[in-house]
Amino acid sequence: MAPVKALEWLNLTRHGESTANIAWREAHAHGLEESGITERDADVPLSDLGRAQAANLGRWLAAVPADERPTLVYSSPFRRALDTARIALDETPFDLPVQIDERLRDRDQGILEGLTGAGIRRRHPEEFERKLKLGKFYYRPPAGESWADLALRLRSFYRDLAEDAAGQRVLVVAHDAIVVTTRYLVENLTEQEVLEIEKDSIANASMTRWRRGGDRLTPVVYNDVAHLAKIPASN
Repeated sequence: MAPVKALEWLNLTRHGESTANIAWREAHAHGLEESGITERDADVPLSDLGRAQAANLGRWLAAVPADERPTLVYSSPFRRALDTARIALDETPFDLPVQIDERLRDRDQGILEGLTGAGIRRRHPEEFERKLKLGKFYYRPPAGESWADLALRLRSFYRDLAEDAAGQRVLVVAHDAIVVTTRYLVENLTEQEVLEIEKDSIANASMTRWRRGGDRLTPVVYNDVAHLAKIPASN
């Protein structure tokens, strides 16, 4: 994705653990059809652990070398991402505003929102079969988005970012799908490569980083959680 090479650094983090992350683990563990989440996706808050993760992320940001520190911060408008960004920045000595961009929101699941895999198979068997036929990357649930749709809106975001932030060090706080799809775009991955990467979960508050090297951005770390080592795992 040529325009992104204009950035000096591109840093992506997934939001800290949310109450929805906990609900999904419980739903899968008990074979439920629904997650049981009552809020709309945009309003899901961080858990206590998620807030601690965000604070640790901020302490890590404060400790990185001055020539690597973010000069611009962008966030998804969803509460769990925005709160992660604000909590993290509160732990730093530099005063940076959080710029919100709706193109960084999580992928829209449409009519499948809140359903586990078991719920989709039982309640929408035709959609389950259609996804198998089309493949995960191109399948679009009714009223939702495919991974290809997500790539399209992220191309727009990064194109604007390259124009407005050339030479800057950028931090993006968003969602796991945003992190994975950004790798697809920045590293010119194939459908097969990105779906193989996507099989491994992006950890909450993990860091993924690229740095400009010559005429392109080169990977530095992916899904790194070293800065979270002192936080106890959630139950």
